[in-house]
Amino acid sequence: MTEPVLNRRRLNRATLARQWLLERVEVSPLEASEHLIGLQAQLPAPPFIGLWTRLHHFRRRALLDLLHQRKIVRATLMRATLHLVSAADYMRFRPALQPALARSLQSFFRRGGDPAVQDAVLEAARSLLQEGPSTFTVLRQRLAERFPELEPAYIAYLVRMQLPLVQVADHEPWGFSTHPRYADAFDWLREEGAPWPPEEGLRLLVRRYLAAFGPASLNDLQTWSGLTGLAPLVRSLRADLCCYRDEQGQELFDLPDQPLPPEDLPAPLRFLPEFDNLLLAHANRERILPAAYRRAVLLPPGRVLPTILVDGFVAGTWSLQHQRDRHKLLITPFVSLAAGQRDELVAEGERLLAFLSPEAEAERAEVEILEPS
Repeated sequence: MTEPVLNRRRLNRATLARQWLLERVEVSPLEASEHLIGLQAQLPAPPFIGLWTRLHHFRRRALLDLLHQRKIVRATLMRATLHLVSAADYMRFRPALQPALARSLQSFFRRGGDPAVQDAVLEAARSLLQEGPSTFTVLRQRLAERFPELEPAYIAYLVRMQLPLVQVADHEPWGFSTHPRYADAFDWLREEGAPWPPEEGLRLLVRRYLAAFGPASLNDLQTWSGLTGLAPLVRSLRADLCCYRDEQGQELFDLPDQPLPPEDLPAPLRFLPEFDNLLLAHANRERILPAAYRRAVLLPPGRVLPTILVDGFVAGTWSLQHQRDRHKLLITPFVSLAAGQRDELVAEGERLLAFLSPEAEAERAEVEILEPS
């Protein structure tokens, strides 16, 4: 049987539906973090914006409370980058993602290292963390004193990639300072039970990825997770999956009974934060990010600008500016906008500005749309 072909707009609408970007939903931040399989958290604020743009009545305090209650944690996971994930998901998925973290270490330090020395560094780091959470500045310094023959940068990256660590939330407005303390994750989250076996966690990870980002290819899954060699696992799940093709003939996998809205379904305007996983979860990003705008959004080294979605696709960037006692949301569209789109953009921008700067008086807050360059 020939698999149905899904064009770019159909894939766009399917992904938006699963990302709750066609319509905001009424769920808790904890439920949202699990449905979305975490929120990219290279910076502290973007996860809050990512939830604000997807959830009805989201309040910053709700997520902060979950961080302080250790129900959601900030940790290095997919693609060896920081994410906010539920504590339960951390225990499910951290062992399964370890190969990607180890490969990231090898890519930065190709010479590798003596396994016995690595084990000694990691054991020393575990011992230091048993004394209590520590900033990485202090941890790196203490380890460098014990291992003066090793580069401090290598020590730091080795510990980050090989040990299960979580950042400890503090009382900053977005939950974390620029120098957060780290804790041993399995000790910090011991109320969640034991970490899952890698094989079991990986099978669930694939299903959860498809529920949040499907239909998707094997290459998409590996790009999002940072893992390689997943073809045998996907083949083992194939009997339980739906199969499609994209317009280039690439095979796509999906869970049964997932939404596949029509391509002409209207998509509301949305603001996305920096590093939003919507732009990072597929090898072929054109279902969301047109190729013409890729270089304007994905900047070296690894930066992803905050964007606007118009008709479901990236159509510009935005930034927040503070000028004396005024707060301005500055929007740079890539294309000319119709009058109705500009009005919708300003209205949504005013709501975002009120969320980001609740202390600002309305007359001191402004949304400005620049002309396309």
